[in-house]
Amino acid sequence: MLRKALSTALVSTVVATGALAGDLVSKTSPHSVSDTMDRLEAAVTGAGATVFARVDHAAGAASVDMELRPTQMLMFGNPKLGTPAMLENQTAGLDLPLRVVVYADAEGVVHVAYHAPKALADAHGLPADAKYIGMMTGALDKLTGKAVSAE
Repeated sequence: MLRKALSTALVSTVVATGALAGDLVSKTSPHSVSDTMDRLEAAVTGAGATVFARVDHAAGAASVDMELRPTQMLMFGNPKLGTPAMLENQTAGLDLPLRVVVYADAEGVVHVAYHAPKALADAHGLPADAKYIGMMTGALDKLTGKAVSAE
């Protein structure tokens, strides 16, 4: 019985991981990780959203004598968009506020990545056509677009 439960859990984890990976949106940036993140943070605050955290994963790695290419995460949100999702299903709070990671790959190319809000809807049984899902999708595209724009 324990073996069956573990097998089911493993299959569920693999399926969930695959689903999330399929909903990953990625853009490249002509700027450094730090500059891209500064631009993203400015776009977020300029749009009236709240930045809850900016995490420098490379600095965290360095604090335990490990090396990680430049990698930063920004956690931000707007209660006007997140609260309706949580009113439909409070488990959406596991994936809110929204998060965007900016990192440099092995070749030095800078990427901006985030989960499409559709993944939030799928994971928490929210209506995919909910107005707030569409607004989150548009906001993430616009904000990350500002972060990676050449201007």
